[in-house]
Amino acid sequence: MKIVGIDEAGKGPVIGPMCIGGVLIDEERENTLKNLGVADSKQIAPKKRANLARQIEKYAENTFVFVIEPQQIDELRKLMTMNEIMVVAFSRVLEELQPDKAYVDAADVKEERFGKRLLQEYAKTHPEKAEQLTVVSKHKADTIYPVVSAASIVAKVRRDELIEELKKEIGVDFGSGYPSDPKTKKFLQEWFDEHGELPDIVRHSWKTAENIVNAKES
Repeated sequence: MKIVGIDEAGKGPVIGPMCIGGVLIDEERENTLKNLGVADSKQIAPKKRANLARQIEKYAENTFVFVIEPQQIDELRKLMTMNEIMVVAFSRVLEELQPDKAYVDAADVKEERFGKRLLQEYAKTHPEKAEQLTVVSKHKADTIYPVVSAASIVAKVRRDELIEELKKEIGVDFGSGYPSDPKTKKFLQEWFDEHGELPDIVRHSWKTAENIVNAKES
């Protein structure tokens, strides 16, 4: 049986893309992931994470990272909630990897509801496959299921790579990109003060960004 783990990296930041990672592996080989030492990506040092991602790609049947850019997130949020965006994104990973069973990190206060919505979304493009698919939707799935831990690592490593590329492109170290990061807040304020607007790498629909723009207008 082919199983997949799906998890996101970068749901909360005000800067940069969100990455949804998927790892497909034969169920009998899931122990291989455990033996590699996979865990929640946030609990692993960046260098070890990058090393693990390479190992995961080697042992997995397939891996896939779906990237949603800041401008796409802003556009989608005009039409749907962040949770609904997650459903669509997770479904995109299912379409790519087409497992027999999926373990997913629930992006909804109600675990079961997220799993049901994901199946419904997947059924729009793959009705027959959706009928055969079992979805296990849990909070903190990345700490319970090795295959989701692996997906968490693959997603986080890709987002980290993209963030480093953005820093090189604009020539500024803006920190982690999270609203709580003082370096990120300082960058946003200074950029806005200098240019009169925020750059495309920012999620303009985030409160942090809106507050900076609105403060100027008032």
